[in-house]
Amino acid sequence: MTETNGLKDAIACDTRISAIENDRLSYAGYDIAELMENNASFEEVIYLLWNLHLPTQIELNYFEKSLRKEYAISDAVEQCILIQSRRHLHPMSVLRSTVSLLGVYNVHAEENSLEALYEQSIQIMAKVPTIIATFARLRRGLVPIEPRSELGFAANFLYMLNGEEPSDLQIKAFNKALVLHADHELNASTFAARVTASTLTDLYSCVTTAIGTLKGSLHGGANERVFDMLLAIRESGDTERYLQKKLDSKEKIMGFGHRVYKTVDPRQEYLKEMARDLTFGTDDEVFYRLSEEVESFIKNKKGLIPNVDFYSATVYHVLGIDSDIFTLIFAMSRMAGWIAHVQEQRKNNKLLRPRSSYLGGRNLVYIPIGKR
Repeated sequence: MTETNGLKDAIACDTRISAIENDRLSYAGYDIAELMENNASFEEVIYLLWNLHLPTQIELNYFEKSLRKEYAISDAVEQCILIQSRRHLHPMSVLRSTVSLLGVYNVHAEENSLEALYEQSIQIMAKVPTIIATFARLRRGLVPIEPRSELGFAANFLYMLNGEEPSDLQIKAFNKALVLHADHELNASTFAARVTASTLTDLYSCVTTAIGTLKGSLHGGANERVFDMLLAIRESGDTERYLQKKLDSKEKIMGFGHRVYKTVDPRQEYLKEMARDLTFGTDDEVFYRLSEEVESFIKNKKGLIPNVDFYSATVYHVLGIDSDIFTLIFAMSRMAGWIAHVQEQRKNNKLLRPRSSYLGGRNLVYIPIGKR
């Protein structure tokens, strides 16, 4: 059997959903730059990932209507979020448990037809923003805000989170962030979702698996730690001294380097642009300036490139999102990709069952317990 280092460069499945080739990211054949420069809406991109083609206006209108009809969560689900709003609970644990709970309340959750799968997909995709906004407000002692069906995906979430309609710039920035995080080939959480889907279990189980995987510190959470770093640098007053001390003690600088991209993460340039536009002329501009200083220092010292997490930290902060729920926002966006991969796995399924390379002893002799 072939040994691999963390399955690096191993091909586990065929897909038409997304690709990373020559340091470029594409969704169903559309380069991410094409989608960014044409201001594709997140709803268009969800449709693209699930259907492998961009929607017509009629298709998009129907798709948006289907999502908006499912924005609201039940009182029972809200009460369960309230119970989980204690400070010691990890926000990703709350999302994991609540999404699983959606399956309990859906009487059709165990149906496995492609039609049922699509309806479940719409429900999960639509309700996750409401779950996150509700949790964010309840844990701060604030009353949850009902979703507004006349608002699009990005605008509705920011409205439910902050209690006021977002500006056009805020909507544009958050929409782009959602699009950029929507899928990323076979990352750890997506692979976990596909393995789970290959057993022919329900969609809620697949998505719960993905959320649990994203919770891990080697996958999600990097942008939260980026913002913690920016706060610490602002406090220290000396970017280079702070970073050099970290490097001298062999500490990892979060938001740099990538397992797949070697020369550039094609997503970060758009997040950098959004961070600049959102902070211009505000008190938060300091975070953009500090980010530029960190980027320059690490590039010169280590030759590392900033990844998608680096500038997204500032973008999310300026949009009123607490740093400890940054990973929830990642999950809200990546939900589109997870569901797309579950749908694709179901349509041409084969159980994903790799082998392991055994490294332990062989031909050992059993010794009675009294003689050990």
